[in-house]
Amino acid sequence: MYSVWAPKAKNVDVVVDGTSHPMTAGDDGWFTCDIPATDGTRYGFSVDGGPVVPDPRSRRQPDGIHGLSQVWHGSADLAPLGRDLQGEVLYEMHVGTFTPDGTLDSAIEKLDYLADLGVTAVELMPLQPCGGTRNWGYDGVCWHAVAENYGGPDALERFVAAAHDRGLAVVLDVVFNHFGPDGNYTGMFGPYTAGGSTGWGEVVNLQGPDSDEVRAYILEAVRIWTEEFGVDGLRLDAVHALDDTGAVSLVEQIRDVAEPSWVIAETDQNDPKYTEAFRVAQWNDDVHHAIHAAVSGEDHAYYGDFGSVEVLATTFQRVFWHDGRYSSFRRRTHGRPVSDPDYWRFVTYTTTHDQTGNRAAGDRPSMNLTVEQQIAKATLVLTSPFTPMLFMGEEWGASTPFAFFVDHESEELNEGTRQGRTREFARAGWDPKEVPDPAALETFLDSKLKWSELDEPDHARVLAEYHRLLDLRRRHQLDKASLVDISWFSEDPADRVDGGVNPTVPPVDHGSGRWIELTYEAPESEVVVRVNLGAGSWESTVNVR
Repeated sequence: MYSVWAPKAKNVDVVVDGTSHPMTAGDDGWFTCDIPATDGTRYGFSVDGGPVVPDPRSRRQPDGIHGLSQVWHGSADLAPLGRDLQGEVLYEMHVGTFTPDGTLDSAIEKLDYLADLGVTAVELMPLQPCGGTRNWGYDGVCWHAVAENYGGPDALERFVAAAHDRGLAVVLDVVFNHFGPDGNYTGMFGPYTAGGSTGWGEVVNLQGPDSDEVRAYILEAVRIWTEEFGVDGLRLDAVHALDDTGAVSLVEQIRDVAEPSWVIAETDQNDPKYTEAFRVAQWNDDVHHAIHAAVSGEDHAYYGDFGSVEVLATTFQRVFWHDGRYSSFRRRTHGRPVSDPDYWRFVTYTTTHDQTGNRAAGDRPSMNLTVEQQIAKATLVLTSPFTPMLFMGEEWGASTPFAFFVDHESEELNEGTRQGRTREFARAGWDPKEVPDPAALETFLDSKLKWSELDEPDHARVLAEYHRLLDLRRRHQLDKASLVDISWFSEDPADRVDGGVNPTVPPVDHGSGRWIELTYEAPESEVVVRVNLGAGSWESTVNVR
């Protein structure tokens, strides 16, 4: 049977294999037709005599976002592994640039490599259909489908099954805060959006009239990924952009539908309600900013308040630096304190797709830092009680950029993206000439990993250190460790400043010598991490007692 929600339509026809059939209207805004929906059948809908367009709840788009939908019923018997997020090591992957072929099937060939590295969960950047043949994934439409250029839904089934066979969990990055600008036909059917702009697209209708069905559409996507595909977790993109001010949060609803799979929210609000009230995990950019600014010395844009050892120490103790403090980048007070943190609920990293791709040239930290600096950053992240996440290729210091790229089928949209990116980077102080054309094929191809680099000495050295740190993390159960002491000093340990659990003393400034020392109590050992954050040796040591 075919069905579609179109509450304002007078008539809806379903077109099946080229033949149009009238649908029966119900009192709830749903239209139905009793024709059997058999696997492989192509179909679309015509609303009030309009053009035939895809099903908003399409499970497959074999001819792209503007083509007919295809009936698809999965055949795999998949279920989540059922593990807790605590103890996991995430690995963020863009399928299209991870391997030369850029498909889920080719990514399967690298799963043994990831398992050997010490990764325990693969986080896939969004897979939903977008315009053209290449995209970061955040311009998705047809939220129940998998893009054909990655292999479609059958390939996702194979990927999850292969990952689970190796003990690897799978996390899917999903975007529920806006629809992509290319191929979004939902407005022809009903009020999926509510006007206004998130900066990426219209605000999704979560609060207005008929919003119950929009929430149901989202929650059905959650059910599909977790129950049918056996995905172990969902990363929710930019939840701060959701118009979600009602008594019952969409994040809570997603958490309940997804259980036992994890929910990880991305938010720039520095609001502990996600971990304390909603009991989900969240990305923590403050730890990233504190580590990156201290090591790289960058101080532009949102790095302006970071860079000192004191700030870095505070983020390890209090989770956020901006927890009610003034943000010079935002020019206002930002964030709220975390009262009693479960550190593992905060995902942290040396870089992500955003922290690399939202730079003017898409340059990775490894393209600007020495091997020792890369190891210093990795040591701080991988020995912490936070849940660590690697961004594909960082484990060997990949030399390839990861720039922003799109392939909209409208040249007007491509040009608008070019201009928007140029304006954004100009405001942040970058030279617009450094910005690669996001619509150019070369920008995408240049962002593909070069696996041959693993055999080169410097890359092999970085990879060996990641192996060592991840093995140490596993053997000493550092995910369960407690931070019991923190201090920092110049080259002479006699200059030590003990920060305790909530540093209020001024930062230490001794020129090139800036050491930080973190002492953790793990279940069966004490672990002391000492990292030089100044110019010179950039020495990093981990001692277990």
